[in-house]
Amino acid sequence: MQRRRFLSTAAGLPVLLGQQAQDPDKVEWLCPMDKDVRSAKPGVCPRCGMKLVPGIPEPVEYRLLLDVTPAAWKPGQRVRMRFEIRDPRTNQRVTKLQVIHEKLFHLFLVSGDLSFFAHEHPEPQPDGTLLFETVLPKPGFYRILGDFYPEGGTPQLAVLSILSAGSDQVSFATPRLIAQTAPQATANLKVALRNEPAVPIAGLKTMLFFELQPADGLEPYLGAWGHMLVASADLIDLIHTHPFLANGGPNLQFNVVFPRPGMHRLWVQFQRQGVVNTAVFTLPVRGL
Repeated sequence: MQRRRFLSTAAGLPVLLGQQAQDPDKVEWLCPMDKDVRSAKPGVCPRCGMKLVPGIPEPVEYRLLLDVTPAAWKPGQRVRMRFEIRDPRTNQRVTKLQVIHEKLFHLFLVSGDLSFFAHEHPEPQPDGTLLFETVLPKPGFYRILGDFYPEGGTPQLAVLSILSAGSDQVSFATPRLIAQTAPQATANLKVALRNEPAVPIAGLKTMLFFELQPADGLEPYLGAWGHMLVASADLIDLIHTHPFLANGGPNLQFNVVFPRPGMHRLWVQFQRQGVVNTAVFTLPVRGL
């Protein structure tokens, strides 16, 4: 599983802000989301807007717990999800989270057949848990991706799964996806995709170029010019990323490294005139 950490330069070196070189005895300020964005002084990341921090703690995986009510939920029924984050060092509940792209917690929900997608934001509760209610349309299993940043830790991506009642009647076979790269009409945008290389290669960088029409009225969505979730057909690999290049115009570039060959589905979101548009593409990825 990967997070939004894709950055390259002509020389393959980290991006340095303010100075070409730094005294190793001095504090180095880094972006907690894009660690290769560095500075000799405090500031914000030019890529994601996160506040730079004086060094980043060693990554430690936090536990994400989920309580679902009712436990034997059915499609079409209102479901309550209560999330709890625990510090692995103390096993205590985490009650303080850093804001990531204007929210404390980003929740992605994908159905097992990859036909349903949602990007939501559970509400923090006084006891430190986070609460979200929804109605899920299909029986079977759903993959849940939580994106959060515990205070004193590092940004986290945690994966869970939930099952509906009667899931024993649903196939759990990996869905057979068909490539879909034609332009997509969304709520008030037309989204076209071009990628280099034309067929992505697992383990190597793929550049995804999006063109949005009409070009007027484009707005940041949750602190970024776009959000993307990439999922392998078997929902094992999940990538949440943001544009590598974007300036508010109709052309944006995302960089992705697909970890394995196979079919992958992409949900990409842009905001125009207050409306969030979600376009869906499916790409085949080949091995070396």
